[in-house]
Amino acid sequence: MMALMMRVKNKLQTELNPQGFNIGVNEGFAAGQTVMHTNIHLIPRFKGDVPDPRGGIRWLFPDKAVFWEKKAEIPDAGDAKP
Repeated sequence: MMALMMRVKNKLQTELNPQGFNIGVNEGFAAGQTVMHTNIHLIPRFKGDVPDPRGGIRWLFPDKAVFWEKKAEIPDAGDAKP
C-alpha cells in the first residue's frame, strides 16, 4: 500500500503541484474510522486552502461529512472487528 500511495503522491505532485500533503489512516472507531476496511487518505494541500491548516484534515471538508451530525455511540474496543 505504501508503494502505491507514493506512486499516487508523485503523480499528484506532478499534475497539481501542491505545497504539501496530509497522509493518514483511521484505525478503529475511536480514531474516527467509519467504514471498516483498510485505506490510506492522501490529500494534496495548498497554501490558503483553509484559513488555518493546523490540525490536519479534521475540518477540511466539514460540509461533506454529514455523519458528523449524528451522535453515534462509539463501541468498546472489544466490539471492533478487525
